[in-house]
Amino acid sequence: MSSCCETPTLDLPIEPRIPGAIRTVALVGPPNSGKSTLFNRLTGLRQKVANYPGVTVEQRIGRLSGIDRSDLTVIDLPGIYSLSSYSEDTRVALDVLHGEMPGTPAPDAVLLVLDSLHLSRQLMLAAPVLALGLPTLILLNMSDLMEARGGEVDSLALAGELGAPVAKISATRGTGLDAIRHFLGQKSELQPPLQLPVMGNAASYRQWASGVSTRTNYRAPLSSAVSRNLDNILLHRVWGPLLFLVVVITVFQVVFSIGQPLSDGFQTLLDAMGAHASAWLPAGWIQSLLIEGVWKGVSSVLVFLPQILLLFLFIGVLEDSGYLARAALIADRVMRTIGLNGKAFIPLLSAYACAVPAIMATRTIENKRDRLATILVTPFMTCSARLPIYILIIAAFVPNRPVLGDIFGLRACVMLGLYVLGFVAALVTARLLKSTLLRASPTPFILELPQYRLPTLRSLLLRLVDRARVFLHQAGTVILAVTLVLWLLSHVPFHDGAFPALAQSFIGRVGLLIEPVIRPLGFNWKIGIGLLTSVLAREVIVGTLGTLYGSDPATQHLTLQTALRHDMHIGGAIALVVYFALAMQCTSTLAVVRRETNSWKWPAIQFIYMTVLAYLAALATNQGLSRLFG
Repeated sequence: MSSCCETPTLDLPIEPRIPGAIRTVALVGPPNSGKSTLFNRLTGLRQKVANYPGVTVEQRIGRLSGIDRSDLTVIDLPGIYSLSSYSEDTRVALDVLHGEMPGTPAPDAVLLVLDSLHLSRQLMLAAPVLALGLPTLILLNMSDLMEARGGEVDSLALAGELGAPVAKISATRGTGLDAIRHFLGQKSELQPPLQLPVMGNAASYRQWASGVSTRTNYRAPLSSAVSRNLDNILLHRVWGPLLFLVVVITVFQVVFSIGQPLSDGFQTLLDAMGAHASAWLPAGWIQSLLIEGVWKGVSSVLVFLPQILLLFLFIGVLEDSGYLARAALIADRVMRTIGLNGKAFIPLLSAYACAVPAIMATRTIENKRDRLATILVTPFMTCSARLPIYILIIAAFVPNRPVLGDIFGLRACVMLGLYVLGFVAALVTARLLKSTLLRASPTPFILELPQYRLPTLRSLLLRLVDRARVFLHQAGTVILAVTLVLWLLSHVPFHDGAFPALAQSFIGRVGLLIEPVIRPLGFNWKIGIGLLTSVLAREVIVGTLGTLYGSDPATQHLTLQTALRHDMHIGGAIALVVYFALAMQCTSTLAVVRRETNSWKWPAIQFIYMTVLAYLAALATNQGLSRLFG
């Protein structure tokens, strides 16, 4: 499994419901209503991420913190606009709310989160939720922003109209949450279902929502001058894309200018820890296994943790501030030129973290051919699992020279080029698919832009702690297991009680067997073994190389960067990262593509196409740079 998609689980057994007690509460709300922010606020890190049985929609379940009782569980449902559409998100929400989702406890109550800045539209979801008859607390989120911008609503009148309690909150600031604690401390008594006029379509729900807004004196807040001015710039046809490019360049430059010294310092610490542990271990195979095998392999991946966390810090700031939603509108113009809907941008953007949840996110695309095309090109986006090999090769082979003065360096330029390469490959492939196998009529792209907000330190820290936990979990499981197996295979068969030379070991013989195929790319047999193991997870190649070079007497005292410079030409080094930018090196991604398409045909086509494309691109890169540099 890839490190970018695994999350440590939290044991949340399904417990029998106690009559009258609220044990499980469902968190419901439209997209961008602040529902996820509230969920993180209520649960902290006491949560788990998984999939609902039989579907690909992601679920998050957590224990509520800050509540006197420790048996309260909250289920974060997918963001939905109604309960009447035929999307997979809606079907999951309905099944959970009706207690019909296998493996998921039936909710005793509902927390309905609505964005008070757009209450007239958001109330359309309140009607069908209240009609279920479950005890419901309506939370008017971002009420502080509404009132600060001149908006208002009579919450008592709204509660009377809806027949359910209403509370004004700010999930970002954590204000108003006492109402949730008070609500959850009450008995779980079914309330009479909301009596609604006959409603057969979205239009009837809008007549109803508008009437409730009018009778409760709702006044929508004025759009701030700052928001209008920012949108005029960030959504401009010319300045918008240019500013987005500046933001991306800045992110990559910071990852190297600040992240590289942090990683170097972390490397020094890890080396010192390894040397200290080595001094306490007896010389022989135990020391070789634990230090040259396990520690060299695992630490060679751990060293990139600072740079990965820096990247996710920037992504978190951009997402929480509301900027990434604007980037989706900018990208819609590009998406349409290749035949994809603007909704494809959201999965493609989330694929920079991991392709697995990104492919699941394509369920929001209604057109099946558009969805399939997006699924097939999503793995081209550079996920976080590719970062360790990118950073390793760039730091080892690319000099730290300025390109635009001190603002933009050559290393950041090469990193940006790899991201662009993957993105361009996705666009070209999508265009090819949409003009041949997957032709479809264009559909409109509708997106409600979230308000600009200042990201909170708590939200960013939770995101980084979760990312670090996932990364360390991966290093302690898959990478650890691979390094143990590699060390064993690199030390057998024995000859007269002695370890064989690395090239004569079992793993060496396998590597030499495949070396003729990859030699034109500038790769040696050790890189070949890394390519094989990286099919499990992309970043495993770094641990593999750390173990192999650490087990070789000629290089075991060198850093991995130095060992690679000793073994590879710059043509082969750059060809390696080009290969990783384009190849499908992740079994988890293949598995989820198979599940999403309900066929092995498309993942097989995807794997073969991406592998051939990666091989040819790496071949051209190595041959071209070898001729250029001699």
